[in-house]
Amino acid sequence: MPKSEPIYLDHNAGAPMRPTVRDAMIDALNDTGNASSVHGHGRKARGRIEKARQRVARLCGAKTRAVTFVSGATEANMTALTPIWQDQGAPLYLDKLIRSAVEHPSVLSGGRFAVKDQRVVPVDSNGIVDLEELAKLLDSEDSCLVSIMAANNETGVIQPFAEIGALVRENDALFHVDAVQAAGRMPIDMEAWHADAVSVSAHKFGGPQGIGALVVRSTARVPAPLINGGGQENWRRSGTENVAAIAGFGEAAERALDDLDCVEQIGAARDRLEAGIQALCPGAIVFGKDAPRLANTTCFAVEGIPAETALIAFDLEHVSVSSGSACSSGKVSASHVLSAMGYSEEIARGAIRVSLGWDTGTRHIDRFLEVWPKIIDRLNPQARTRAA
Repeated sequence: MPKSEPIYLDHNAGAPMRPTVRDAMIDALNDTGNASSVHGHGRKARGRIEKARQRVARLCGAKTRAVTFVSGATEANMTALTPIWQDQGAPLYLDKLIRSAVEHPSVLSGGRFAVKDQRVVPVDSNGIVDLEELAKLLDSEDSCLVSIMAANNETGVIQPFAEIGALVRENDALFHVDAVQAAGRMPIDMEAWHADAVSVSAHKFGGPQGIGALVVRSTARVPAPLINGGGQENWRRSGTENVAAIAGFGEAAERALDDLDCVEQIGAARDRLEAGIQALCPGAIVFGKDAPRLANTTCFAVEGIPAETALIAFDLEHVSVSSGSACSSGKVSASHVLSAMGYSEEIARGAIRVSLGWDTGTRHIDRFLEVWPKIIDRLNPQARTRAA
């Protein structure tokens, strides 16, 4: 592979758009019509939206009418995280939000819950939610919404949803799952998870940016709308629908569902990458290695190699990876996820995340493993012989 050819290994941040998605969006952009209009142009736009809704519903194992299109996962999370839901059309008031210590920043913010009404569940050294502490919190509160991500965006660690869902159900609480990283990388089963709502985002599996969905298990129990207005999306999210983005979302969802057959292949590539990392640097820490993880994700650190410097070095070699702690400003800070798992600030600042996806091939892994020893030798050559 020529060194000048850029390779992309940052699918957890955003996957490259699939060619069929681009085609679906261009096709939709060539049409005219508001999906709320009753004439032929409007009905055609509506047809595109409803076809996409069916496809996203299949990806999430949900009913078609359960899907509400929103601007992305952050809006989906903000919509779900509200103390007011509707149950059979009547208001259902929730007193507390219970979330884990390793959630995405859009959930860490607490949505529409006041800070005083939020409770945090700790995690163990692998990033798994402490079920005993969750049970205690549920026992001590009367009316709660629990929000736990399906798979962590930094480490790929998957939570024990059968147990979490059972605890939430036993305590008559509501359960929201941020499934943004899980969608297209593992099956989503809202019934088995006892999830009342899940959030998904198109750009994580080859769809366009700026479109996502909140999917509910029952259309009789839904969160109060975040955006009111003309009543689009079955009165759950007002505003003229972005038909082209929704059409692309639907196509990406269909292809992502197909990709579930390739999980073992992606996992084998990830395992080869991790074996190469640790063979070159025995002291490398692979976060969450002893826990169930997404097949596409590895997050590691090497003592004495700060992530910010390593990312620049990778970029100079035309290899795109990220820090497990990259924030919206693009700067690297200590990862709150790794800190919650008990790692030191130095280690947390050294996290490098590599995430594979639909377009990852053998040459991408080979190129990473070609570049990695050069970076070690430049930044911390002693790490080559330092045992874990």
